[in-house]
Amino acid sequence: MLKVLVAGACSCVVSLTCFVPCPLLAQSAVRAQADRQQWYLNAGKMTYVVGVNEQGILQTLYWGPLLRDGAVVPVARSLPERASQYPPAATTPQEYPAYGAGIFPETALKVNSLNGDRTLVLHYESARVDGAKLEIVLKDTAQPLRVHLYYQAYAEGVLARWSRIENIGKGSFGIENAASATWNLPAGTGYSHRWLTGMWGGEFQLNEEPLKTGKSVQESRTGHTSHEANPWFSIGKQGETTEETGPVWFGELGWSGNWQIVTEYTSLEQPRVTGGYNPFDFHWTLAAGASLETPKFYAGYTDGGEGQASRILSQFQLQEILPKRGEAREAKPRPIIYNSWEATEMNFTADTQIALAERAAKAGVERFVIDDGWFGKRDDDHAGLGDWTVTPKKFPQGLKPIINRVHALGMDFGIWVEPEMVNPDSDLYRQHPDWAMNFPDRQRTEMRNQLMLNLARTDVKEWMFTWLDKLVSENDIAFLKWDYNRIWSEPGWNTAPGSSPEHPNPDAEKAIYLQSIRNLYEVIDRLRAKHPKLEIESCSSGGGRVDLGILERTDEVWPSDNTDALDRQDIQWGYTQAYTPQTMVAWVTDVPSMDHRMVPLQYRFVVAMQGALGIGANLTKFSDADMALSAKLTEFYKTVRTTVQQGKLYRLASPLAGDTSQMEYVADDGSQAVLLAYVHSQRFALPYAAVHLRGLDPDAMYHVHALDPDKYAGEATVSGSVLMGAGVNLKLRGDYDSTAVALERVR
Repeated sequence: MLKVLVAGACSCVVSLTCFVPCPLLAQSAVRAQADRQQWYLNAGKMTYVVGVNEQGILQTLYWGPLLRDGAVVPVARSLPERASQYPPAATTPQEYPAYGAGIFPETALKVNSLNGDRTLVLHYESARVDGAKLEIVLKDTAQPLRVHLYYQAYAEGVLARWSRIENIGKGSFGIENAASATWNLPAGTGYSHRWLTGMWGGEFQLNEEPLKTGKSVQESRTGHTSHEANPWFSIGKQGETTEETGPVWFGELGWSGNWQIVTEYTSLEQPRVTGGYNPFDFHWTLAAGASLETPKFYAGYTDGGEGQASRILSQFQLQEILPKRGEAREAKPRPIIYNSWEATEMNFTADTQIALAERAAKAGVERFVIDDGWFGKRDDDHAGLGDWTVTPKKFPQGLKPIINRVHALGMDFGIWVEPEMVNPDSDLYRQHPDWAMNFPDRQRTEMRNQLMLNLARTDVKEWMFTWLDKLVSENDIAFLKWDYNRIWSEPGWNTAPGSSPEHPNPDAEKAIYLQSIRNLYEVIDRLRAKHPKLEIESCSSGGGRVDLGILERTDEVWPSDNTDALDRQDIQWGYTQAYTPQTMVAWVTDVPSMDHRMVPLQYRFVVAMQGALGIGANLTKFSDADMALSAKLTEFYKTVRTTVQQGKLYRLASPLAGDTSQMEYVADDGSQAVLLAYVHSQRFALPYAAVHLRGLDPDAMYHVHALDPDKYAGEATVSGSVLMGAGVNLKLRGDYDSTAVALERVR
């Protein structure tokens, strides 16, 4: 138990595993306690405390429930040596551990010096508070190297951390590993670890197991965020933490290239999470006077369970991460989109696209998007990537006639691009074969008949920005679906600074991993600055590039190429652990699905309503009844989408656990709630169990607007206490039945 002393009228004792906060909440986001060399960071209902110990080392002192203003924790003290096998450097929870002084757990920084020294010992040098931001500077005791640690507290309950390694000497350093932060949890037992893994067509699969002694590594080595793992973690307590109760420490990394998060539980019962750049094949030459900045690593704490952790992340992303619109910083709900890919693939003309647009408008769509196949010699995926000019074969008068028709139908216009790729069968590749990533003496591995452009090159970056700017400037394009359809191979860059074809330097060439992502961010940032109304979707064969780095620059993501409604429930359940539903694009597509499954149209729609609704089915083949149902469902969705996308999500019943599942959304101001309910397969003619809502005002009255009145069994106006206590009774039967209920607060 950690005693917390409170200056002023009262005092309290805080247990790191069980805490009842004082009634007086902290007022300042960052508070320096100079006499104790401590800094207190308050973010929402969380406090994070760091301090300098007697050896000059910065260590984590507290991460947990909010401490009242004036509370102080004990001063920092390094932990004693536990035999010569466990020196203090290895046992003390250092805030940013560097390799040196006998440290053997995971380190945040490893550097090589010109004199052969491969160790660092970082001691406190200075600190500066600026509103909700804190900067602490550490300096190595022997080498001319400083590390700037940055902290930013957000009112939503999230703390951002990142680092900047600065060379203040006259020689260079070689950086082998640079993490953004190490997060030390309270020492103890009984922790449970959750993370997300996946594959193409099966992204965002939720994993959970007891936190065991050793290391669990989630990472990407593919050059982008990846399908196989996502940079998010969540740690709770076994027997205490559930969807709605118990302590949770959680976080996610904002980086779209190779990344690594190491979750470690030491033999001395110390849980730690270290994340940042992936050290695999990593090297950064830090020249004299230069700095290297790491990505932001965001984290938080709640005692409200996994559901509250995801609600904190959702609100944080809406307010602080997603591209802002106007000074009010209000996030707009996403429009209903139609994408032509599954209807036509690359086999289309302007007339077939217009026919789809006319049907989409009748179905209630607000944005029409032409996918792959509009440019160059692009009739299949063997040719054309890199030649970003409109093909006269399909659009003899250019894009303007179809854009004008889309606008006349009341929709705005979007288009698909894949800027980072090139087909060998393209004019661009024939002119600039050196622009593709390659090692000169190694074969160039094609995937999907394409190669990766080396975006680390300045000429490639400028070419990319120029044609994207021209495309958007010359056409009234509101939206880009930005795709990325292969992993890296042969990541060579023999013209990197410090390397040349005549004198190759493998370490210098490894800068490709960072510089390519930096240039990607720069291109998107410049494009959006010049075209402030432009919106962008991040896609990578589905959910291969989803992280808070890309979401700072894009408005939504495509979570999976798998649009099967049953599979999508599992994918979307995992996705919403880490990301706001507003960014989760979900299409209604044709059946049979990739699983050869036949699912009713309404079920497909109600599953897609869990996020940003879209349609990808071939509407020209829809019957009149299907069109009428589609229009009815999109009209209903428009009445609830702000609540679905920007409200508080309560995951009531998991599709992973049985035949029934439900999602509930409550508007920020409490004015509306939305229930989406499903049954996979009814068994033994048993009725659908009552659904107990959450997050409502028990004293308020709610008017019920049921999508299917015949599937709702209840009063027209119901109190919040009844809705949460007795629950909502639904008549869902058979296979793949579904419905939605909107609840409007009337008093």
